Amino acid sequence: MRPTISIVVAIFNRKDELFELLNSLTFQTDKAFEVIIVDDGSLIDLKPTIQNFDGILEIKYFRKDNSGPGLTRNYGAKRAQNDWLLFVDSDVIVEKDYIENIKKDIETIPCDAFGGADKAHKGFNLMQKAISYSMTSVFTTGGIRGSKKAVSRFQPRSFNMGVNKAVFEKVGGFSEMRIGEDPDLSMTLWEKGFTTAFFDDIAVYHKRRVDLGKFSKQVYQFGCARPILNQRHPNYVKISFAFPTLFMLGYILGFIEYFILGRGIILAFYGLYTFLVLFHAMIVTKNISIAGMAVISTYIQMFSYGYGFLKSWVLLNIFRMKPEDAFPKHFHKK
Repeated sequence: MRPTISIVVAIFNRKDELFELLNSLTFQTDKAFEVIIVDDGSLIDLKPTIQNFDGILEIKYFRKDNSGPGLTRNYGAKRAQNDWLLFVDSDVIVEKDYIENIKKDIETIPCDAFGGADKAHKGFNLMQKAISYSMTSVFTTGGIRGSKKAVSRFQPRSFNMGVNKAVFEKVGGFSEMRIGEDPDLSMTLWEKGFTTAFFDDIAVYHKRRVDLGKFSKQVYQFGCARPILNQRHPNYVKISFAFPTLFMLGYILGFIEYFILGRGIILAFYGLYTFLVLFHAMIVTKNISIAGMAVISTYIQMFSYGYGFLKSWVLLNIFRMKPEDAFPKHFHKK
C-alpha cells in the first residue's frame, strides 16, 4: 500500500503566498493528497484565496486563535486523515513531482521523519535570491539546508518536513516553542529512538523574508532559540552553533585592534571571508548584483544570529533565567 499524505499548512496572513503554494500543488503529477490549512488568527480573510481551488484540491480549512506555528501545526495534524504528515511553510512553492518523489522516497528510504532542501526560484527577486544564498551557503550554515553532502544527521525543518503521523502523536507533536520548534521536534524524535532522513529530490522554493530588516529580525530570533535548544537537548550541542557569535565578536575585536594598535591582521581575515562569499555567490547565482547583496545579507545573518545567540546564552547561563522568562514571546502554553 502506497504512503498517504496530508499536507499541513500553518498560516498567518500571507494570502498571496498561500495562493502561489496552492497553485503549485494543482500541478502535481500525483494528486492523491489532502491539504489542511490552519489559519492562526490572521488579520485578513483567507477564505476567498482558498475558494479559488474548490474542486481542484482536497482542502480542509480551519481557523483558530493565534498560538504560533508549532501548536497550529499540531491542530492541523489532529485533523489529518492520512498516514504521513507533510509540513510546509505558506511561503514555499513546490515542483510538480514533489508528492510523487516523497512517496517514492518513503517506500525506499526507511525513516520516521524526513526533510528536504530549500532553494531560490528563478522568479524570486534579487534580494530573495541573495537571502536564499545566505541561508544555504557553505560559508554560513555549512550548507546543511541545501545539500545532502553536508548532512551527517539531518534535522528536518518545518518549511519542508514530513513525519509519520503515529510517530508524531507518540512524541506529542511540536512543543510550546514558537521559534526553533522544528529542530526541537527533530531532536525529540532522536531521543525517543526514531530516525530522520534527507530526501535529496524534494527541494522547495522558499521565499523567506523579502527585505533585510525582516530577515535580520528572523535570524536574531533563531539565534535566541539555539541556547534554549541546547539546554533542552544537551546531547546534540555543537561548537559550530556558536560560530556566528564568535564571528561577530571577532569583527569587533578587529576594529579594536585596528584603532588601538594600528594593525589590521584580524580585519584582513574578514576581508578574505568577504571575497570568498562574493566569489562563491557569483558562481552559485551567476549574477554580480545578487552576489553583492549576498555579502550584505550574509553579514546581517551572522551578526543578527550571533547577537541573539550571545544574548540568550548569557541570560540562560549567567543570569540563570528560565527560557520562558527570558523570552516569553518564544513560548505559548499548550
